[in-house]
Amino acid sequence: MKAIVALLAALMSAPAFALTSADIDKLWSFEDPVASEARFRAERARWPDGSAEALEIDTQVARTLGLQDRFGEARTLLDRIVPSIAAAPPRGEVRWLLEWGRMLNSSGNPEGAMSHFHAALARSADDRAPDAAFYRIDALHMLGIAAPPSQRTGFNRRALAAAEQATEPRARGWRASVLNNLGWSLLDDGDPTAALDAWQQALVVREAAGDVSRIRFAKWAVGRGLRANGRLDEAERMQRALAAEIPQGDANVRYVQEELAEIAKAKAAR
Repeated sequence: MKAIVALLAALMSAPAFALTSADIDKLWSFEDPVASEARFRAERARWPDGSAEALEIDTQVARTLGLQDRFGEARTLLDRIVPSIAAAPPRGEVRWLLEWGRMLNSSGNPEGAMSHFHAALARSADDRAPDAAFYRIDALHMLGIAAPPSQRTGFNRRALAAAEQATEPRARGWRASVLNNLGWSLLDDGDPTAALDAWQQALVVREAAGDVSRIRFAKWAVGRGLRANGRLDEAERMQRALAAEIPQGDANVRYVQEELAEIAKAKAAR
């Protein structure tokens, strides 16, 4: 009788529905990893150890720790959930590999991070759950960040192709971020014309999405591309328009001011 009562109590306290990866990701506020950590830990408390949901949530707790430079704690948590991976769906392992890679890259080990991102990309081929393309693109996008400079454009192009071919909205939502990264890698490759084109495409995507802060950043990048192409008057007009648009006290004003200073320096050197 006691065993039945205990079983009923456990069933009543357990969550009624499975949690999807998209549900988990809604708990993120990337600009505030401390608050995000608290939300993930609160949600984690609702799921039993060893469950697929618990594993995925733990990977995101580890990510919040990495964003706070608490790399030792992140490593300990990721190590602790290793026994759960064998019984987990592919998504759980993909996310575990991604967060191991991010932790290694952020803590100064891009070479080690690369092996984890490659493994996440390979494992994503077995993922048949909704939003599988989203995490495949995440792996490609992280390879485009952690790879040696000479390889970044190739990974960014692969990530962009995957985002453009995707049918699910979340996966297609990678386009602007990947185009932004592609612009920087192309600039590093010595191709400012192609970089500007990538940033202009990113601005179109951002404007369609309507997020004001991200639109402003995309405009800043286009202005940076105009300067790289020697179109200094256009670059100055874009940055001055941004300076007038951004609210006083916003930290991003500094980046606009720095870019205006670079434009002035370039004009003086003509």
